[in-house]
Formats: sequence, structure tokens, C-alpha cells
Amino acid sequence: MKRLITAFVFTGILVSCNSTDKSKNTTQESSEIETSMDSISNEVSIQLTEIDTDDALIATALIAAPKESRSGCKVIGYNMAGEFVTLKEGDNEFICLADNPNQDGFSAACYHKDLEPFMARGRELKAEGKTGQEIFNIREEEVKSGKLAIKTGLTLHIYYGAKTLYDPETSKVAGAQYRYVVYMPWATSESTGLPEAPMASNHPWIMDPGTHKAHIMISPLKVDGE
Repeated sequence: MKRLITAFVFTGILVSCNSTDKSKNTTQESSEIETSMDSISNEVSIQLTEIDTDDALIATALIAAPKESRSGCKVIGYNMAGEFVTLKEGDNEFICLADNPNQDGFSAACYHKDLEPFMARGRELKAEGKTGQEIFNIREEEVKSGKLAIKTGLTLHIYYGAKTLYDPETSKVAGAQYRYVVYMPWATSESTGLPEAPMASNHPWIMDPGTHKAHIMISPLKVDGE
């Protein structure tokens, strides 16, 4: 009987020891995981830096363009000195507009070069102090009269976000996402079959229908980690 009792006690001690060891191992593994995550978080934070040079303006603007076309894009926009200049020459069909360092948040764009007269006219009118509605009305009349042209199917890629930090290794801006525009002058919901408001997230719709600035709007879902 004593041997049986002794065996039970010994078995209990072993179970207790094993449970203690497992608890210690679990705690140790949990601590190691937390340390590893903290390390990764610190590395991510270290990678991000302010967009505070002309080179950074160019690099982040190019992210608005299709990846395979970035090296040949022309980049224009305000430099760090506040001058509107050509930041990078290009030789393909795209023009990238860099973020304005004097405005809050981040907004870069890439559009087909045939849109440049339309875009340049907008910048010119804005510099004259015209309001958004005034610019719209003036360009509407100029397109109708033939003074200003905008072809169907031209695209605008917008890369934007609330933060102005970017990763120098990838040139991606923290939290930034994409929005795409396909210009369809004078198109309507009836002529395209598209709704005049998005039916759901990531759903195409037509904005400014029936005007010179009618366009298909597409706002892709944000990708985790970007």
C-alpha cells in the first residue's frame, strides 16, 4: 500500500514539474515573440522618413505610375524650393505630378501626356485665383468650343494619403492608396451603364456625367500593410 501511495506521490511530482516546465517554456516563447515583434516594429519605424528632398518627391511620384513604366515617366511639380519645375525628364506616354511639399498630406498623380494641356490649363486658372467651380466652367466652355481638347479613354492614376512619411527602399508612402480615373467626356449613366455613385467598395461609377469632365472613378480597396 505504501509503495502504491509513494508511486502516486512521485507521479504527482513529475506532472507538477512538467506543468511548471511547460509554463516556463510558454512564457519564454511568448516573451521571445514579443521581443521579435518589437524589433520588427522598430525596424519599420526606422525605415520611414520624411519626403523632404527633390529626389524623394520624384521617387514617391513615380509610385503613382504603372510599375513597368516608371523609369520612363516625366515628373513635374513643386520642388523643395517652392518652384514648379520639371523634376525628371521622360520618354514615354506618362507624366507624373509630384506631391506639393507645402500642402498637408500626400498626393501624387500620373496621367497620359495627352492630358497635359487640360491639366496645365487647370493649374493656370488656379494660379489666377479662380475657384474650383470657375475652373470647371471655363474648361467646359473651352472644350465645347474646341479651344481645349480631352480625348475619351485617357487615364489618371492618383496615389494619396494623410501621411508624408515614406520608405526610401521601396519609395512607398505610409498608408497611401490608389484611385483611378478614366476620362469619358459627355458620357452619362445611360450611355455607359455605370451608376452615378459607387454601389459598393471597389465598384466603378461615373462622376460629373454629361459634362466635359465625365469620368469613370475606381477606388481600389486598400491593401494591408501599404
